[in-house]
Amino acid sequence: MKVKLFVIGLLCIANLGFSQQSDRAKKLLDEVNQKITSYKSMYITFKYSLDNNAENIHQTTRGNITVMGDLYNVSYLGGTKIFDGEKIYTILPEDEEINISDQESEEEESLIRPSKFFSFYKIGYTYSWVKLITMKGKKIQNIVLTPTDDDSEVNTIVLGINTKVKEIYRMVENGKNGTLTTLTINKFRKNLPKISKRLLKVNLAKYKAEGYTINEAQ
Repeated sequence: MKVKLFVIGLLCIANLGFSQQSDRAKKLLDEVNQKITSYKSMYITFKYSLDNNAENIHQTTRGNITVMGDLYNVSYLGGTKIFDGEKIYTILPEDEEINISDQESEEEESLIRPSKFFSFYKIGYTYSWVKLITMKGKKIQNIVLTPTDDDSEVNTIVLGINTKVKEIYRMVENGKNGTLTTLTINKFRKNLPKISKRLLKVNLAKYKAEGYTINEAQ
């Protein structure tokens, strides 16, 4: 009987410790989310890597994003995506083509709009507080997000938080298909004094004159 009580006691302590670590991780994520959504504008440069050793796939690209409110301009993989408050323009110079739509998919929207970008963690994940590490002189607190949905295509997402400024430094997604996707933020400027309106508008007449094909979803 004493042994059983001892084991039960240990399990209770372990569960309490896990709960405290989970609460600690959630609190930090909430603080980062609150900070990001408070910025009126942002300019971010990033490195995006995709690796799958089994398929011998290794890709790295760099890009940047300018955000003002819900308006944005994202450039990477040779293309540019602009939301001007009404429509989304995907500009593909290699194909000399512009695709216009009224709305993003929910997944794409959550990756770009600051009001949604860092709120994905709130539903459908458990949190683990793991070891604090140093990367390029920065103290990075890693938090592991594990999907609660067994059918999720993702094993884990590791968010690296710069503890000094409480901003995202790196996000690593570990897919069940063996693909490792890493997004690392190189430069993060916020509340910019001035943003060129040309970054958040698309001059279709200019592109038509250059021979671009304009495709608009009906």
